[in-house]
Amino acid sequence: MANFAPLVIGATGGSGTRVIARIAKLAGHNLGAKLNSAEDALEFYSFHDYWINPFVSARRRGETMTPRQSARMKEDFQAALARHMPEVERRGTRWGWKAPRSIYLLAFLQAQFAQLKFIHVLRDGRDMALSQNQNQVRKHGHAVLSWGERLFRSVPERSVLMWEKVNSQAAHYGETSLRENYLRVRFEDLCAKPLETTVQILNFLEATVDPEPIARTEITSPGSLGRWRTCSPQIVSKLETAAAASLRRFGYLE
Repeated sequence: MANFAPLVIGATGGSGTRVIARIAKLAGHNLGAKLNSAEDALEFYSFHDYWINPFVSARRRGETMTPRQSARMKEDFQAALARHMPEVERRGTRWGWKAPRSIYLLAFLQAQFAQLKFIHVLRDGRDMALSQNQNQVRKHGHAVLSWGERLFRSVPERSVLMWEKVNSQAAHYGETSLRENYLRVRFEDLCAKPLETTVQILNFLEATVDPEPIARTEITSPGSLGRWRTCSPQIVSKLETAAAASLRRFGYLE
């Protein structure tokens, strides 16, 4: 019986990962039973709270964690994974989890599962900076951003800088290390071209289900899409200056 490597869905918070999880489930993936209304795998919450900051901070310094830390992180992950889905339930089935903060731990996760598949969900950083959902900035900003970026920038600027760093690093890792096991999906494309983008996701998942009913029933554009357009030009200009490279790289700036 084949043992499949997991599918992991991640993003900076509020990017639209829920609909990707719904598509994956309809494509036949078991994403676990202990989920919240956003389809997040709840058993990874405390693991992420404890380990993301030391892992990210060490990598930002160009270092690795101590062998003792690394061993404990692996133990804690295996315990969370066993709670999420016992090994017997993973055998012979396509499985995984949706936990947005997995995006911070791609190198760690690939070390556990060499054939890990990762769907990187992306949403316009200007929208993200103006979202009420700033949980990741609050929890992990001090691990990702420099002290100057944290102290001398407004909340939206800190948010867009965080968006830029986390997504550009994930994209680089995905393209260079995960390669064919990496798929980047822009939420805006999912809303503007639902059928075409659903087909792309199903092809990545090697699923043979009909994409049309999935695209028709699962995908709706939220009213918050493009909210940055109603913001003051001065604030938008600051956001675009702060994150110009990644906004351009991901097709949000000409």
